[in-house]
Amino acid sequence: MQLPESWLREFCNPPITTAELADTLTMAGLEVEELRPVAPMFAKVVVAQVLAVEKHPNADRLNVCQVDAGTGTPLQIVCGAPNVAVGLKVPCALVGAELPPAEEGGAPFAIRFSKLRGVESAGMLCSARELKLSDENAGLLVLAADAPVGQSIREHLSLDDTLITLKLTPNLAHCLSVYGIARELSALTGAPLAQPSFPPVALAHDAKLPVRIEAPDLCGRFSGRIVR
Repeated sequence: MQLPESWLREFCNPPITTAELADTLTMAGLEVEELRPVAPMFAKVVVAQVLAVEKHPNADRLNVCQVDAGTGTPLQIVCGAPNVAVGLKVPCALVGAELPPAEEGGAPFAIRFSKLRGVESAGMLCSARELKLSDENAGLLVLAADAPVGQSIREHLSLDDTLITLKLTPNLAHCLSVYGIARELSALTGAPLAQPSFPPVALAHDAKLPVRIEAPDLCGRFSGRIVR
């Protein structure tokens, strides 16, 4: 079972550190097998919007982009991603940023002013793989249309978080949900448990599906709903 610490704390947030939380769960029989950051460390990567895209004069597979990264003036960035397009909001590593190393144990990848085939580039538009958020490398990581330009990617995507991996035994099926673990944590620490609310959705049609219970001794109640 894997879950982000922030989600668990939305339901139950005791005043203890991450390490103390993990120890509390482990000593109660919910063995914490691993704690790891959701994303590796990097800084100076922000939400940016592509304002203009032109073909690179000296390279078929490169584009010269004008980008609003919230710095006050548009940045010129050379980009080779196939999905770059005007209007997209994507991660932008500013000059001075250090991205995660390409290989484990390697040196961070520093972003500097550079020239690519004779055209100046003041930064780098990033894929999820370049930020080590996933192995996806088909193009730039496309962000939501309402992402605030200039906001740190770490803040926008809630990357300053810890992924908790639990090694559960078969008798703890009630902990195969975030809320189930939060309920246990509340009982262990005395911290209040937030009660989620699920307001009923009004019926919009009168369609029905006939159901026959073939083993009434094994099924005391059956309910269903047709969703279109």
